[in-house]
Amino acid sequence: MKKISIPGPGGYEKLTIVECDLRQLKDNEVHIEVHAFGVNFADVCIRWGLYESAKQYVGWPITPGFEWAGVVKNIGSKVSNVAIGQEVFGVSLFNAYATDVIVPSHQVFSKPKNISMSEAAGIPAVYLTAYYGLFQNIILRPQSTILIHSAAGGVGGALVQMAKIAGHKSVGIIGSSHKRSYVEELGADLVIDKKTQNWFVEAKNFSQRGYDIVFDANGQSTLKKSFDLLAPMGKLVSYGFHSMLPKKGGRLNWFKLIYTFLTTPRFNPINMTNQNKSLISFNLSFLFDEVDVLSQAMGDIVTWIESGQLKAPKVTQYSFSNVADAHRDIESGQSVGKLIILTK
Repeated sequence: MKKISIPGPGGYEKLTIVECDLRQLKDNEVHIEVHAFGVNFADVCIRWGLYESAKQYVGWPITPGFEWAGVVKNIGSKVSNVAIGQEVFGVSLFNAYATDVIVPSHQVFSKPKNISMSEAAGIPAVYLTAYYGLFQNIILRPQSTILIHSAAGGVGGALVQMAKIAGHKSVGIIGSSHKRSYVEELGADLVIDKKTQNWFVEAKNFSQRGYDIVFDANGQSTLKKSFDLLAPMGKLVSYGFHSMLPKKGGRLNWFKLIYTFLTTPRFNPINMTNQNKSLISFNLSFLFDEVDVLSQAMGDIVTWIESGQLKAPKVTQYSFSNVADAHRDIESGQSVGKLIILTK
């Protein structure tokens, strides 16, 4: 088998293709021949040495990747939910940047017939993040109003659609005009282009009472204003810190990283109590062993995709040898939907 290995923190040159033997299959595991895998901003953070669960669970060298789609090649003796030859997709705690992956059976799901392998590979990590943030982390009142930063990205696009499925209003914020039509097609009630509009003013004008939830993966650049836009009992969901990180060059700007870390807003629990507002944060990679959480989320996601309520993300494809190009593009902040690597 072949895989992308990162020997240590650094730029695009650290993404190296290596050949290795496949390890032995355990009783509860499934061997997948990977046809495509998704690229996420978390993978870039892994390459930079900034991703906490990567440091805790693996260290160096590491093969990144949280999501994949392919065909079952072999199953352990205790596996009953999938069969050899079946088209599947799912999640892995790293190691998805490869031609083959071995994962516990509870992380493997039947691929919906109405989407391609590439589309399937771009769904698990981002749609699970959206689902967990919206439905398993929070109790929503009917017809809530939700503000979504980076609405044209993988997680943002899923949040826009899931909000609509659940009967809520959504406002999507984008950073480039070419992303507007995509987010409108996904069902956002309002799209704000922060490159040409004052996003804070436009968002406030749309919902004078504030927002029941604000999803923010930017971090330092927008957290304070996102919190200020919350309605009473509103919740700010923070699941990333993209604005602290470089958009070109592939290497960390340590001065910027330290500066933005020091200037990232801090939220005092006494003040939050007095304002009747909350802050919630999570990291999906720590949840892959939660069988009930994963099963419920993927069950709903697959049902919605098969029924046509939930669309697969728009995908841009790259060859296995061009992983660095995908990292460069996702860092730029200009991509729409999901970036997918084909192994064949």
